[in-house]
Amino acid sequence: MNRFKNFLNNISSPIVIIGTLFFVFGFITWLSAVLVPYLKIACELNNFQSYLVAFSFYIAYFFMSVPSGWLLEYTGYKKGMTTGLVIMAVGSLVFVPAALTRTYWLFLTGLFIQGAGMALLQTASNPYVTIIGPIESAAKRISIMGICNGVAGVLAPAILGFVTLKGADEIVEKVATMSLQEKNLQLDALASRVIIPYILIMVSLLILAVFLYYSNLPDIDADKENAIVDEEESNKKTSIFQFPHLLLGVFTIFLYTGVEVIAGNTIISYGVYLKIPIATAKFFSSFTIFAMLVGYLIGIGTIPKYLKQKNALVVSSILGLIFASMALLTHGFTSVMFIALLGLANSLMWPSIWPLAITELGRFTKIGSSMMVMAISGAAVLPLLYGRIADISTPKTAYWIVIPIYLWVFYYATHGHKIRVKVVNNK
Repeated sequence: MNRFKNFLNNISSPIVIIGTLFFVFGFITWLSAVLVPYLKIACELNNFQSYLVAFSFYIAYFFMSVPSGWLLEYTGYKKGMTTGLVIMAVGSLVFVPAALTRTYWLFLTGLFIQGAGMALLQTASNPYVTIIGPIESAAKRISIMGICNGVAGVLAPAILGFVTLKGADEIVEKVATMSLQEKNLQLDALASRVIIPYILIMVSLLILAVFLYYSNLPDIDADKENAIVDEEESNKKTSIFQFPHLLLGVFTIFLYTGVEVIAGNTIISYGVYLKIPIATAKFFSSFTIFAMLVGYLIGIGTIPKYLKQKNALVVSSILGLIFASMALLTHGFTSVMFIALLGLANSLMWPSIWPLAITELGRFTKIGSSMMVMAISGAAVLPLLYGRIADISTPKTAYWIVIPIYLWVFYYATHGHKIRVKVVNNK
């Protein structure tokens, strides 16, 4: 066992380990881009029901982020992240009985469990990356992690889409004319396609958990590393609600994660709505994530030397407004490509919002981080709202909801992150 631990210590470093975890984040997260249209066919769902895929995964962040903070206080960062990987493996295993029975609520249960494990991992890893170096270059480090996340995000929907959506156009045409018994057999066969991929995912997560447990990843004291410089002012802070820049940042993350998932998870269905064959449309989410990768590379090359974090957020929000407007004003494949370009606009938002929001929290860093992770639940709520609007109007009209979101991000970048007054009175 000692030789095994020494071997891991020799080949691993904190940045490599965290980068690997971010690869896992991207791979698991962006599988939903394919699961939405796949389960829509296999389980015969409407738009609103299909976006429960994103809801079930991301709503776990709302329920698990604060308990994750408490758990990290007890276990430390490394053991906490190991636990998160094991939880995600359990969620992956649930896909097997879900596929065998073609039971939608079981699929959603597996996604919720995966999301719970991911919430624990995110609560630990994001402040770790932010604090491990100078705060002014945090966006650059998070952008590097974003590369790991984005590469996985490009691969995941392409791989799963190849397996699960192969021949989907023909299947949709056939089931429309089949008897009930023939249709059920066809859809059962389609549902079974996810079994082997998710067994492989489960095994990979467990192997990574063992690797992480025996690695040399050091624990850090986030409170000490991110301490408020003004000790007198720090002593006056008695509540997390006395940090308005954090609270506004939490709301901004809520909105931003929603629009990011809308851009990635709806684009395939949007392409199908525009009469683009599923065989082509299944690759569209990879276009969105590729655009995000380009943005991460720009962030790595420009932040903080040429572009401050807050300015990167300003530029990102303006690009979001331009691309969303063009998607609404154009038609066909051109409109789809502008939705994909939202990935470029969104790429530097998380790396910029996170350090702007958690800076100067001191001993409130862990709970602040938990609240930021809780806000990822915006990715659960807003795509569901998009789906509802798409059902009662059109998928294109539903994209109007992203316009006010980008306007809010612009406000936070220019003004909201600067607010440092108390929002509650001490008596």
